[in-house]
Order: sequence, then structure tokens, then C-alpha cells
Amino acid sequence: MIALTLAEIADALGGRIERGEPENVIDGSIETDSRLVSAGSVFFALPGETTDGALFAPAAVEAGAALVIAERELALSASEGAAALIVVPDGVAALADLARLVVARVRALGRLRVVAITGSNGKTTTKNLLRAVLTGEGPTVAPEGSFNNHVGAPISMLRVDESTEYLVVEMGASKIGEIARLISIVTPDIGIVLKVGLAHAGEFGGIDAVQRAKAEMVTELPADAVALLHGDDPRVDEMAGMTRARVVRFGVGEANDLRADDVEAVRSGTTFDYLADGARHPVALRILGEHHVTNALAALGAARELGIPAVRAIAAIETVPRAERWRMQVLEPGDGVTVINDAYNASPDSTAAALKTLAQITRGGAGRSIAVLGEMAELGEYAQEEHDRIGRLVVRLNIGQLVVVGERARHIHAAAGLEGSWDGESVFVADAEAAYDLLRGELRAGDVVLVKSSKSAGLRFLGDRLGGVSA
Repeated sequence: MIALTLAEIADALGGRIERGEPENVIDGSIETDSRLVSAGSVFFALPGETTDGALFAPAAVEAGAALVIAERELALSASEGAAALIVVPDGVAALADLARLVVARVRALGRLRVVAITGSNGKTTTKNLLRAVLTGEGPTVAPEGSFNNHVGAPISMLRVDESTEYLVVEMGASKIGEIARLISIVTPDIGIVLKVGLAHAGEFGGIDAVQRAKAEMVTELPADAVALLHGDDPRVDEMAGMTRARVVRFGVGEANDLRADDVEAVRSGTTFDYLADGARHPVALRILGEHHVTNALAALGAARELGIPAVRAIAAIETVPRAERWRMQVLEPGDGVTVINDAYNASPDSTAAALKTLAQITRGGAGRSIAVLGEMAELGEYAQEEHDRIGRLVVRLNIGQLVVVGERARHIHAAAGLEGSWDGESVFVADAEAAYDLLRGELRAGDVVLVKSSKSAGLRFLGDRLGGVSA
């Protein structure tokens, strides 16, 4: 974090200084987990669903925190060098207010450009690709992992300092209004909308509500910003009429400003031609799956708007070895079997895309295609219908073997059987351990195994075991 006095922090947060001298300067990292605190850190003691961060304030002070921000007075050690304390009415709001202050200070220097990314799928992959481009151009802040909610996104923003030229922020949401609040902290120069899908539709109350939530990305943009929209998604394309910003569309359709052509997925990655500004550029991603072409186009589009030549941007994204751990992660355990571990998130769209990739890369090969599927969570009223649809898709794609894991995913197994063209190619097992026992004795050289589920199903650890990754 940039250097601020205790008085400046308290004023921005609407808090009161309970301990510490107002003129003391704070410039350490911002943490909400006491285990990550180091000397000089600021520890936000936030209330949580299962515990209270205030309980861990003493541990944070012991680890060297210079400042604790909490919603109530705390009995901290009075020993020399103990942390300062600011009490605020609302810890989460205070975190946002601090990020707003820091970003505004850095913005005032005239160097910082901000790219924000939202969508039902692909945010983290797009962020990783764009980070690869921007770090070669200048000092860049982009979060590790999926720090995209009302706590994680402000923490990412607070990492900027006076030297930062680029800030990339993921913006997720579990309800309407959350993206608008994040936009209010840091107004993007470029806002990207990737996809409006059924991921989290159960939480939102339907696909229309998901669209309204994602549209907050563009409705809140100023006129001098750019809205990068996935033009192949009708619900995203509609957002062109909801923004004051200049609109640039990307996708495979001919109506898009930035296009991908001649897309091909193979075991070693995904290739396509990038069509922009009258030129055609070949791209060879090391990331597996046609659905990641959309993410690559978004990253290349943002680079274009930032004035980065296409050749340099393409060279950068081609170095990215994978989307992220547990996202289409290719594992080779050494026995001739290939495991694609894609079990961190799962929506109907991403599951269908992963299955199509599995079918593409195994077509005409000697080995079998095997799909190990668990629950797609947070679908609400759509759960049975969408799990049924996936089961039927497995059959229609001629996947060689289906293993369905867990009661909440059973409809995939039932639908595959009802499709009528299979006789025993679909197996239902109760849990990941049973799936491992089944597959361990069945896999042979040449087989390609896709492991796909929502994080809550825990199949990412099954994918690691099958892929030879130790815990």
C-alpha cells in the first residue's frame, strides 16, 4: 500500500483512532488473514460467516501488524511497538473506502490504467492472459487466484503504488449491486464482459438477474472508457445499448470488431487466427480448449485499447502454460494417461465446453475419452434440467466412458442412460474415493480423462490423484 498517515486512513474510513499517533505512517500490505500478516501489515479484523476476525487480532499483532482495523475496541497488547487500532462502523465498507483512497491517489499521478473483468466464466483465465501481456509493458498489479468479490477485489486494488501503470481487477458478484459497488471504488478505463451464463443463477434468482448484475460493468462506465463485449453472447451484446462508453465487440462471429478464425483444439493447446484492424495474426495458446479463445480475444482486445501492438501481446499470451491450477490443467502421470483437471468451477456452459474439447482432442485417437463429472452447484431451479442436458451431451459427443460422482450429480448419469445409445458406458459412484478406486484399475495408455465439477464437489483433488500430483 502507498504510505498514508494514521490520520489520513481514519478520515477516509470514517473511523476513530483508538491507539497510535495520528502522524504515524503506514505502508504495509493489507491482510484479512492473520496467517499472512508480516511486519508492517494492516490487518482488517472482518466479521465472517463462521468466525470473527477480531479473534485473530492478537495473532496479527504478534506477527508484526502495524495497524488493526476492527468494528469494535480490542484489548491488544500494550507492549512497545504494538499495533495501532482504528475502529470503524463497517469493516467491509472501510476496506472499500481505503482502496478508493489509494487508487485515487495513484490515479492522480496520471500513469495508472485500469482494466476490469466480469462474466459468468473465464474471468481468471482472461486476467492471467492479460497479466502476462501487461507485466512486459510496465509495473502491473493483477491478483493471484480468484480475488474477485467485495473483499478480494479491494485487497487487489490496494497493492497499487506510485510506480503502478496497470491494474487488472476481476469483478464477480453473488447478487445485484455488487459489481456497481466495485466499479465505484475504481472506475475502469476498460470494462470487459465475457459471458452471461447460468453460473450462480440459483443465487441470483434466474438468468435475467445474472444479466442485470453483469451489465453493471458497462452501465457504470464513463463516456471516455471502453466496453469490451463478447458479441457472440446475445445477453452480453445487448449491453452495447446500456453504456455511455465506446463499445468494441469480440468473438468468432463476423459482426465482431475483433475476431478469431480457424480455431482448433489439440492436446498441446489451442490455435486460431486473430483478426483485428485488417490484419490476420496466428495465435498458438498453450491453454487447452476452444472456450479459452474468447478469453484470449478479450485480453488481446484490452491490450489493443492500451496501445500495445498485437505481435507483442500475442507473444505474451502464448507463454502462459495454463489457465490456472484446476482449470483445464493437463497432467501427465507418466503411464501414458492424460488427465485434464478442470474441477475448480463448473457451470453448464463451461462443462459443455470442456466435454467438447475432450471429444475434439481424442477424435481418431487410439485411447479412450473418459469424463468424470460431479455436481454443477448453485443452479437453483435449473439444476435438474442442466444436469440432464450434460448427460445427454456426453452421449451425443461419443465420449467413451462417463463416471458420475455424487448424489447431486446423479441426473447426469440418468440422462445419459435415457439417451438410449449406451449400454453400461455410464457409471454412478457415491464419492471421489469410489471413483478413484474404479478408475485406478481401468485406465490404460492413451486414455484422456476429463475431471469436471464445481469446487464444492471436491473432484479437483481426485484429478490431482489421477494425474500423479501429490497433496
